[in-house]
Amino acid sequence: MVKIAPSILSADFARLGEEVSAIAAGGADYVHVDVLDGLRKVTDIPFDVHLMIENPDLYIPEFVRVGSDIITVHQEAGAHLHRTVQLIKSLGKKAGVSINPATPVSSLEVILDDLDLVLIMSVNPGFGGQSFIEACLPKIEQLRKMIDARGLQVELEVDGGVKLENIGRIAAAGADVFVAGSAVFGADDYAATISGLKKNAGR
Repeated sequence: MVKIAPSILSADFARLGEEVSAIAAGGADYVHVDVLDGLRKVTDIPFDVHLMIENPDLYIPEFVRVGSDIITVHQEAGAHLHRTVQLIKSLGKKAGVSINPATPVSSLEVILDDLDLVLIMSVNPGFGGQSFIEACLPKIEQLRKMIDARGLQVELEVDGGVKLENIGRIAAAGADVFVAGSAVFGADDYAATISGLKKNAGR
């Protein structure tokens, strides 16, 4: 099933509650979150929280406390990835691991069986509105084969440069969750855009 996760990085922060309510009403499946406090009370859809930080273990309990549902950490960010994943799960939440564009899929071999979600960054982390890095398509294909070969129920999420015009190719490569920031929040009609993204990603 295709899932759309609008990233609030591109939302109007002066109207954040309204923005989150609008994408929920528009058919979003997750809210992809970089800033969390105060949002849980405005929607029931899952919070997909991407921690692009070093030493995430220090902050995970607080993100759980304020309402996160899925917590994703970077493979590159900590020395003890298994420990971090187990911490997330011990707190009753789904655990994800993200890799940057230059990090090989092979780095996930030993952790994949423990995950609920893998996030492939298709831009270099730092700011919204960047263009999709085409070299990430083979990585998505490779990861999809790894997940399927092991018979795992792991969601494959892609974050960065996802648009109406390229989501079909990204879905065909094997992704099933799509983070879309400026594509959704830059549109006049959130519901029509989310519906269009789902339609174009249909497999």
